[in-house]
Amino acid sequence: MLVTLKDAAATEAAGAALGPALPQSLVVYLHGDLGAGKTTLVRGLLRALGHPGRVPSPTYTLVEPYELGGWELKHLDLYRIADPEELEFLGVREMEGVALIEWPERGGHFLPPPDMSCHLGVVTEGRTLQVKGDTARGRVVCEAWSQALALKT
Repeated sequence: MLVTLKDAAATEAAGAALGPALPQSLVVYLHGDLGAGKTTLVRGLLRALGHPGRVPSPTYTLVEPYELGGWELKHLDLYRIADPEELEFLGVREMEGVALIEWPERGGHFLPPPDMSCHLGVVTEGRTLQVKGDTARGRVVCEAWSQALALKT
């Protein structure tokens, strides 16, 4: 799936469209340069799942946990880790629920494999979002998300 998102509001809307398709357990890798919209996408998803509060980037905390009516969701940002082995101390492999991981390339072999990979890029007309299912479950979610996005445009 490849879509163009004209602005931050469209990026949040794309994240919100993922909400209905999201299973209670999934590992999602979020790739993209600084400012590409990774946290904005997560913010849209969290709002769709009922989170009313702030959605900060976990750049300094590394992990922002959310519990939303039976949902366990962890938003990780690995941009500032010095050594991937730090993830072992965070218990990343044992995390349950949904894990949304920014900068996964910095996690090395300490991360669980992705069910789905999202690539956000900045282009002249906004942003691009390219999503690929890496497992059978990820492909099902990707297809449902793609259909939800098609209905919104």
